[in-house]
Amino acid sequence: MLNQRLQQKLMQKLSPQQIQLMRLIQLPTQAFEQKLKQEIEENPALESGKEDDISDDAFSNDYDNDDYESFDSDADSSSDLNIDEYLSDDEIPNYRLQANNYSSDDEEKSIPFASEKSFTQYLQEQLNTFSLSEKDAQIAEFLVGSIDDSGYLRRSVEDIVDDLAFSQNISTKVAEVNKILNLVQQLDPVGVGARDLKECLLLQLKRKTETPARLLAITLLSESFDEFVKKHFDKLIFIHQISEDALRNAIKEIACLNPKPGGNFIDNSKSNSQIIPDFTITIEDNELVLQLHGLNSPELHISSEYQNLLKSYQESSSKNQSQKEAVFFVKQKLDAAKWFIDAVIQRQHTLYVTMNAIMNYQKAYFLTGDEQKLRPMILKDIAEAVKMDISTISRVANSKYVDTPYGTKLIKQFFSESMKNDQGDEVSTKEIKKILHNLIEQENKSKPLADGKLAELLLKKGYPIARRTVAKYREQLDLPVARLRKIF
Repeated sequence: MLNQRLQQKLMQKLSPQQIQLMRLIQLPTQAFEQKLKQEIEENPALESGKEDDISDDAFSNDYDNDDYESFDSDADSSSDLNIDEYLSDDEIPNYRLQANNYSSDDEEKSIPFASEKSFTQYLQEQLNTFSLSEKDAQIAEFLVGSIDDSGYLRRSVEDIVDDLAFSQNISTKVAEVNKILNLVQQLDPVGVGARDLKECLLLQLKRKTETPARLLAITLLSESFDEFVKKHFDKLIFIHQISEDALRNAIKEIACLNPKPGGNFIDNSKSNSQIIPDFTITIEDNELVLQLHGLNSPELHISSEYQNLLKSYQESSSKNQSQKEAVFFVKQKLDAAKWFIDAVIQRQHTLYVTMNAIMNYQKAYFLTGDEQKLRPMILKDIAEAVKMDISTISRVANSKYVDTPYGTKLIKQFFSESMKNDQGDEVSTKEIKKILHNLIEQENKSKPLADGKLAELLLKKGYPIARRTVAKYREQLDLPVARLRKIF
């Protein structure tokens, strides 16, 4: 049975402007610079640089920390335009966006990058030294193009045969592709074109001069690769009937090999990428000083030409339909420009107050650089300090860096959970991980410490944590289990 009824619901919905503002806050410096250029290119009413017609009064940073409601999504779309609203000097604030802690005279230094060959180009140039038929050359180039940055061919030969048929219109067989692959595997760096780690190491060993240790290393990798990877040294000695010294020499040979032959080659596009810190923290007279990067404090203003268009329309005695449509377009661009400038101001303020709260919270660390002085800190702590939403703090901390006297750090690294030591004091899990890392570094590698033993040592140092927690922290530190840390 169908019936109709009225129902009231209370829903919280973000406007498109609020969503875009959150995205602006999340952008790191480089991405924000690109977004800024894109916005200026797409909106002729928005201009960068200083504007002579605007007063020199300093911009006031009186913000409501989490008041995003000022960005009204219900823009006036009526055809009755209030031109005075766009021409009144009282309605035009100072859009210079000059931060109190950043001077326009500060020098922006950029690092030049040398042009480099890509890894694929390097391999293709070597192919030109071989005398190949047209078909073989096309297969070889396809194989080289399928090699990843580490130097591996991750796809099966059967799949490559299918791809050659469908994408290159080359009919071939597995045996023929394998023959060309053997040729590609002769290229430098040694080990390139391997399909897995085992083949990569064997290719490198076979290119070296034969010695007893290298021959044994080839045998170990060929016949007992799994046992070797898992460091079952006793099994290797028993299976191959070899001495400990012979095994030790073979392991030394394998340890000198490169598991990622393509790792020394950096693609040209990747070489141009660099980390630009969003903040800088310095110490002056034993006090911390925070600065925003200059790119986060752009000078923006409304185009005077667009304002003059509105003024001409207002002074015009005859107003036809085409003029009204043109002025409506100008109004839309001015609305978008004003909103973007306000959003940039809000972004600048949000970044500064958030990082300032983090800096003050971790003041002991920033003054000394001692990681053991990092306090337990979660997003909620900073959100309460600056009276913002936790999601906003997360966006600020997620992908931004700060330049400190101790190096450039990812901001989210300063956040950590807490636990209580045997004295009942709260300590950061980062402190425990640092001690755990030191214990593993200082252990006897011939008899590495198991997780249970590490838990006992941490307990003696005043940190009562369970063995499974030790295992979790060890995995987060990217450290293998005791058996795989063993050195024969």
